Amino acid sequence: MKKIYGNLAISQAIEEEMLRDDKVVLIGHDQGRYGGSFGVTQTVYDRFGSERVFDMPISEGGFTGLAVGAAITGLRPIMEVQFNDWITLAMDQLVNNGSILKYMTGGAISVPMVLRTNCGGYLAGAAQHSKMMESILAYFPGLKVVMGSTPADMKGLMKAAIRDNNPVICLEHKKLYAMRGEVTDDPAYIVPIGKADVKNPGTDVTIITYSYEVHMALRAAKELAEEGISVEVLDLRSIRPLDKDAILESVSKTGRALCLTEGYAPFSVMSEVSATIAETIPTVLKKPVVRLGAKDCPIPYSPVLEEFVLPSVESIKDAVRNLMSE
Repeated sequence: MKKIYGNLAISQAIEEEMLRDDKVVLIGHDQGRYGGSFGVTQTVYDRFGSERVFDMPISEGGFTGLAVGAAITGLRPIMEVQFNDWITLAMDQLVNNGSILKYMTGGAISVPMVLRTNCGGYLAGAAQHSKMMESILAYFPGLKVVMGSTPADMKGLMKAAIRDNNPVICLEHKKLYAMRGEVTDDPAYIVPIGKADVKNPGTDVTIITYSYEVHMALRAAKELAEEGISVEVLDLRSIRPLDKDAILESVSKTGRALCLTEGYAPFSVMSEVSATIAETIPTVLKKPVVRLGAKDCPIPYSPVLEEFVLPSVESIKDAVRNLMSE
């Protein structure tokens, strides 16, 4: 085990899978010597060169179509979109081809491709560079969506995504690239897609969340413990498929659920989680399920306004306290 940064953990995952399988290739903007967004793939080109790493023109729709075509003809492409905000430019190829070809051909065609991109705010990136797109992507059958919160999870999920025979979207929060954590060197290590993880056990309230908000929730849980409130933090890790068993098990234990997202709560992943709880185990709830997300407006450029719009440790603590009130 070594303590490394999140961006290096992802790079390790890609290099290990490219060494394991010569059908794995890397495509996207500035994937060559520049090393991709935030330097995640900086060492990949040095190791594998232009036969396995391909720079693309500024045409997300074009090279998403290229990735779909490469996948159905035998390769396992990993493509990068520089910011998840720009996935909108790739949606036609991703949704009308990549996600449905296996279904439309009765399983005769598989699309083993990975679309990796960064997401999220708390960095004053403004409205065009700070979105959380997971709820939109998880809507479509045929796509899998994963979001790690630690270097180990980010590495393990990336390796699982590359080995999967379906299109997988790996959303990487920008704040997590510079976060350090213990990561194994074992090339066989993966994190199974579809399995949540309890990051902090508790008995009074379950906070269900993912990605960077896991760390916000853990900070809130630590501070609430000083007030005598025991908070369980459940990290979804996989947005689609959703680990409903883990969600229901945790909430059945605590009887209270805070569904936390950095994105917008209406029409979101957390709306689906809330519905799952309310429809399946309504009688165990001591209080109605609560959702907490960003305020309903584009993400501001001003750091002060961004802090006001996005969830904070204090807003999480307030929501938990309200769940604990009589």
